[in-house]
Amino acid sequence: MLRVSLVLFVLSRYHSPQLAGLATFLLLFPGLLVAPVAGVLLDRHGRTRLITIDYLVAAVALLAVAGLSARQALAPPVLLAICGVASITGPLSWAGLRSLFPALVPGHLWERANALDSSSDVLATVLGAPLGGVIVGIVGGEWALAASGVLFAVAGLAMLRVRDPAIKARGGALLGEAWSGLVYVLRSRSLVGLALTFITFGAGWGCLVIAIPVLVLGRLHQGPAAVGYVWGLIGAATLISTLVVGRLKTLGRERQLMAVSLLAMAIAVSFLPFASSIVAVALALAVAGLVETPFDIAFLTLRQRRTDPAKFGRMFAVSMALNQLGGPIGSAVAGPLIAWSLTGALWVAVGLMAAGAALPMLVIPAADEPG
Repeated sequence: MLRVSLVLFVLSRYHSPQLAGLATFLLLFPGLLVAPVAGVLLDRHGRTRLITIDYLVAAVALLAVAGLSARQALAPPVLLAICGVASITGPLSWAGLRSLFPALVPGHLWERANALDSSSDVLATVLGAPLGGVIVGIVGGEWALAASGVLFAVAGLAMLRVRDPAIKARGGALLGEAWSGLVYVLRSRSLVGLALTFITFGAGWGCLVIAIPVLVLGRLHQGPAAVGYVWGLIGAATLISTLVVGRLKTLGRERQLMAVSLLAMAIAVSFLPFASSIVAVALALAVAGLVETPFDIAFLTLRQRRTDPAKFGRMFAVSMALNQLGGPIGSAVAGPLIAWSLTGALWVAVGLMAAGAALPMLVIPAADEPG
């Protein structure tokens, strides 16, 4: 809901794809820089409380943006500053949640747990993306952002009831432990290879996050609700795929599954530059959603298998920070690309996804590394 609402809010209020891309960039990137420290905190102090803190920070930030905008007091620098500050606690939730799954579930059920993880994310897209677009279309972007803020607050309260079974780690100085976590990830050929793959793919997807609303609103002359519907359709297609793929065993086939899945996604989104109707956009994205699930599950499971369970918090925080670099970078460059050519921006996204498809077999080792 936030992904759709923020982009539509900026496009409707400021009429600037460049500002939309920069706001999306700042909502993610600063948090990636402090992820190693966040990972140590997750290992030391437990995940549930820290996840709750991040959700409450997000709620306050979104309600502040909505309130200031309603009072005509939200200058672009203020919007960007709020996005940047809210980003800092982000690793506490996205790394905390991802590292909870392997702590709660035995290893032989990780594929199914990751399918549940992916399907819950997908279900949120199915419900939240159309809802965000409809709210923007009916009552405006401020109300959509406020609604997102309320949902973050509710999620924070729900997390207070979750028990973290992981043993809390003890160690030396905070920054020293954060540095050791970063070094551990960078020395792992598997984790670095996974990061390079996801960065490339994520840059293409981050570009689409900005380009698709511009395509739907501008070239196809549809309303904000249509943007929400097409994102929701991706989620629905992915959910259907997850119900099938989540039962498959990935052991020994993770790299092949990732490569084939990414190549199929690149082929699907290659139809977007030619799209002349909302139906064509919806079909291309629906196919992309159907073929993305093998990549998601294989990626998550391989990362879990090649990470020390005693360091899940810090390893996941660093690894996920590296993985997510592509998304905000893709969104940031999408604005200037769209100003040059919307079609060109869409082809750049296709090219990045195709490049990502070649990487799993090239940069990820076939076997676990010793030690």
